[in-house]
Amino acid sequence: MLYFENAGKQNTAETLRVALERAAALGCPIVAASTMGVTADALLCAASEKGFTGKIVIVRGCSSRARNGANLMKPEVRDDLIARGAVIVTAAHALSAGERGISTAFKGAYPLEIMAGALRMFGQGTKVCVEAAVMALDADAIGFGTPVVAVGGTHRGADTAIVVTPSYSASILQTVVHEILCKPFDIRNPDPSMTFESSKLSGGIET
Repeated sequence: MLYFENAGKQNTAETLRVALERAAALGCPIVAASTMGVTADALLCAASEKGFTGKIVIVRGCSSRARNGANLMKPEVRDDLIARGAVIVTAAHALSAGERGISTAFKGAYPLEIMAGALRMFGQGTKVCVEAAVMALDADAIGFGTPVVAVGGTHRGADTAIVVTPSYSASILQTVVHEILCKPFDIRNPDPSMTFESSKLSGGIET
């Protein structure tokens, strides 16, 4: 297990190296969170350099009313990633989804958001990894009951990789985390402009 001194995008290259090596050893897919496509592009470049031929699934968030129906990943970026062999999953965040709208309106706390908060104790990236893997399974982009290497980060880039066998959103508590491959030792985001609350509101998949 590799520890990074701090959380953040400066760990992206090393996180992707670790993830690709473990996925190659296990013969399993990689699932990576990427909202705008920056981390996805870095992953595909690293995979090409290392000769990784396994399946790569990129999970992005869904479009938003707040953005007038636009998705943060531009269509031309999505199309380029697909042309390079990635599978793109677009889905509501598995650990917030409709609950976020209800809790925002009624100022309460609901089970999925509590689960997300508990996972953030290991780091934002750990929460993102679990969430992205579940979202990929819900979309049938990966097989049921088999492990994947999941990659996530602290707002931007990647700083966490795990081996996880996700379950569907409807049975999310049956998800099993097998290995934590790398994560920040200090899980607090070094960027002072990104507080816990602002990263929470973003949904946590901002890469």
